[in-house]
Amino acid sequence: MKAARHWLPPIPARSAPAAWSSLFQALLVLLAVCWLVSCRPTVIVPAAPPSAHPTAASPTISPTSPPTAAAPAPLLFDGDSAHQFAADQMALGPRWPGSPAHLRARAYIIEQAARLGWQVETQNFDYQGFAAQNILARANIGRGPIIILGAHYDTRRVADQTPGSQEPVPGAVDGASGVAVLLELARVLNLEQIDQEIWLAFFDVEDNGSGGIPGWDWIAGSRYMADNLTVTPAAVVILDMIGDADQQLYYEGNSDAALQAELWRIAAGLGYADFFIPTIRHTMIDDHLPFARRGIVAVDIIDFDYPYWHTVDDTLDKISPASLERVGRTVQTWLEQ
Repeated sequence: MKAARHWLPPIPARSAPAAWSSLFQALLVLLAVCWLVSCRPTVIVPAAPPSAHPTAASPTISPTSPPTAAAPAPLLFDGDSAHQFAADQMALGPRWPGSPAHLRARAYIIEQAARLGWQVETQNFDYQGFAAQNILARANIGRGPIIILGAHYDTRRVADQTPGSQEPVPGAVDGASGVAVLLELARVLNLEQIDQEIWLAFFDVEDNGSGGIPGWDWIAGSRYMADNLTVTPAAVVILDMIGDADQQLYYEGNSDAALQAELWRIAAGLGYADFFIPTIRHTMIDDHLPFARRGIVAVDIIDFDYPYWHTVDDTLDKISPASLERVGRTVQTWLEQ
């Protein structure tokens, strides 16, 4: 049986004018829509910054370029680190010229300075039949005027300030402390901020005059270096006996007055006025003197009120990290300012 069809009345045909009118209206509507879409501004929604601690639901955002690495913080002279350099030397034993410990001290200084990136060379010379050796570590080569920072690394053969003793001086404050400050400066100096060439001079055969070793004089190593300079340094600063816990650093009588005052002012600005005392107390024969006699600006930073000088009691426990730090930061500030 066929399904019945529903009858629909026929749709009357539109006249031609009516059809064109409807088409024209449709085109106007379409053009209006296209104009609205094309003229609508594009809005870019910035991505949210990545969370410092993203959760599991947070999307992972990969940067298009690696971030710029932050510049490392400048290093400051550290008294504990310097004290370790002193302890290392003391572990070698008394370092009088000709002893096995003296040879080991040479090797230690060369190794440490080279490890810290300084160019190391030795200055070998004969002193009264002994094969002496100054050690020189250089940085900022060719960058500007030369500044020499110096200390002696040898110790005294006989502790003649201990009555009746023939034992050698252990050489903590008088020997190890100056070398320790130089090595710590080698570690921390911001060389890019310094417009001078820096020499760290470790002098041999300084400390055995007046009977320490028969026939020897004082400051033989620094005298040899000064006599054989092929350039003229702008300044020389010597660090000797500076590690005493009871630190008293007075002006020294053979030092350049202007540079000495500048260094002591820097120390005062760092809060060290109680330890850097701007009054002449001693006039020394020390490693600055051969340079000063040649007209070179030279200063001796020395604590000659050390009660254990040239005794068997010049031991590691007499060195204070705070004392090393005060001297080291003063010199570091002077160079980097």
